[in-house]
Amino acid sequence: MAYINEDDEAKKTRKELQNVEVGPNADPECFLCQAVFDETRDRQRLVVRRDALTITVLNRFPYNNGHVLIAPRCHCGVLHGLTLAEKTALLQEIDRMTALLEKIMTPDGFNIGLNMGQSAGAGLPGHLHWHIVPRWNGDINYMTTIGSAKVIPQSLEALWELLVE
Repeated sequence: MAYINEDDEAKKTRKELQNVEVGPNADPECFLCQAVFDETRDRQRLVVRRDALTITVLNRFPYNNGHVLIAPRCHCGVLHGLTLAEKTALLQEIDRMTALLEKIMTPDGFNIGLNMGQSAGAGLPGHLHWHIVPRWNGDINYMTTIGSAKVIPQSLEALWELLVE
């Protein structure tokens, strides 16, 4: 409900989360870079998992329940800018996260994708990130396109707790 009815306190918290010092070659305005360099507020930043090369966060504005973003820790907007080790780690994290979501949420399938560049739909074109969206047979994905509405039956906080357990 905080997503739908964002109150002044939620706006204040989101603004506070933007105040973090990031490292070299990172973008201080990028929420993924901010999450990479702020390991003390994973719950508030919806960080599910981090390792040496990747970070996984819940999408604060999900298309469907369980929507996660998997990104390299480095601020990079093109595939050829990543090392082979980073590309491998990202694919391993996509595999790990889909297995975890299958176990916890039992979806019938997944949409997994990368939008590279603003014209391709990337909302954050400077920092690559893959979307994993669990899908269920008969789910209500048409609501977004026809009714301009989103139906998310579980809070991000409840899902975060399940994924980090």
